[in-house]
Amino acid sequence: MNLTKGLKDLLDELGLLWQYCLRDCFRALCCKGPPPPRPEYDLVCIGLTGSGKTSLLSQLCSESPENIVSTTGFSIKAVPFQNAILNVKELGGADNIRKYWSRYYQGSQGVIFVLDSASSEDDLETARNELHSALQHPQLCTLPFLILANHQDKPAARSVQEIKKYFELEPLARGKRWILKPCSLDDMEAVKDSFSLLINLLEERDFEPSRM
Repeated sequence: MNLTKGLKDLLDELGLLWQYCLRDCFRALCCKGPPPPRPEYDLVCIGLTGSGKTSLLSQLCSESPENIVSTTGFSIKAVPFQNAILNVKELGGADNIRKYWSRYYQGSQGVIFVLDSASSEDDLETARNELHSALQHPQLCTLPFLILANHQDKPAARSVQEIKKYFELEPLARGKRWILKPCSLDDMEAVKDSFSLLINLLEERDFEPSRM
């Protein structure tokens, strides 16, 4: 008698547990809310004309390469990643545009600087001066920088180590958060990995005590 009652109680408990299990599975499958929104960051993208800014951003947005036109003023692209959306304000790199760059810095949370690693010595010198100016600008100097040494697929491309030395990044950017990476349109996975590193820096900056 007691054995039968004990078996009945055990079966009742198992039945109750099974109901709870079915309820939780149903909630997980049918009642799950929308995923949390991805954080968005406002970035400014600068570099000389011909550095490849527009092509890189267009490829990241899966745009057709046939429709790519060099930016003469500025353009804004929402570049989606799995864990964030980057609202990138790209500024034209022509001589008559660069003097107005600083007007568009306000509100930026990070900086992308693209340089042509296979450019002439004169253009490389100009790029170095512009990068130095950006690193020291009051509205950018505390922000994370992603520096892309583009056109690595060209025979005349300088290595990352050569760029780092020529641009004097170690002494100039000491204490700042910056990433220098080689890139080309032939290896967009590497470009995406570089942007993921930048997103990590942006996320770290979100959790700094001074920003809470």
